[in-house]
Amino acid sequence: QAQLVESGGGSVQAGGSLKLSCTSSGYIGITVCMAWFRQAPGKAREGVATINTGNLRLNYADSVQGRFTIYKDSADNTVHLQMNSLKPEDTAIYYCAAAKTSWDRDCDRGEYEYNYWGPGTQVTVSS
Repeated sequence: QAQLVESGGGSVQAGGSLKLSCTSSGYIGITVCMAWFRQAPGKAREGVATINTGNLRLNYADSVQGRFTIYKDSADNTVHLQMNSLKPEDTAIYYCAAAKTSWDRDCDRGEYEYNYWGPGTQVTVSS
């Protein structure tokens, strides 16, 4: 069973930045969808950003477009979420997720696609 773990969460003031990281152990697939989700109190889990590790296609939620960047470190395969210009509404638990996919697929932001999940890391943005 593959395991994912997030790191990099914390507390920051509005306008600040954080970088989240996701490391994995165990085999998922040759080509993998890696995604970041978040869940704020009283809200449904939201797909924030995805990357297909084969074709490197990206998918961002409108709410984070232009502020967040998902990328994979080719040296160690860690997947990161660079979050800039943070807003209080970004406050949530952020989860890394993964699923086996293929080179010709887009990685959607629906949670149904993902069957591997990390335990989450808290991001708090104060105004």
